Amino acid sequence: QVQLVESGGGLVQAGGSLRLSCAASGRTFSNYHMGWFRQAPGKEREFVATINWSGNTYYADFVKGRFTISRDNTKNTVYLQMNSLKPEDTAVYYCAADPRGATVRRTGWSYWGQGTQVTVSS
Repeated sequence: QVQLVESGGGLVQAGGSLRLSCAASGRTFSNYHMGWFRQAPGKEREFVATINWSGNTYYADFVKGRFTISRDNTKNTVYLQMNSLKPEDTAVYYCAADPRGATVRRTGWSYWGQGTQVTVSS
């Protein structure tokens, strides 16, 4: 079992920045691929970014150049640095983990956090 706890969400104006954190516990963090997804009201949960166990990253087109995913295996934490935020980035952001691989499909992840709300005002 892996437990994931997100933090760092909040209210920010358009053009601002936030850094989300996801603290993991329970198993060897470095063996897990990590991802961020988001879900806006009335919409399906969608892929944002992934980072595999070796540090390779992949992003959804709509966040490329604005968001950066990173991990610190010494702190068992994955981060999502979000810059140039837009009102359409408003959503609950979820952290995900899986030992098998990093995928854009939400069904491919075994473990999920509870989510953290990000609200971007115009």
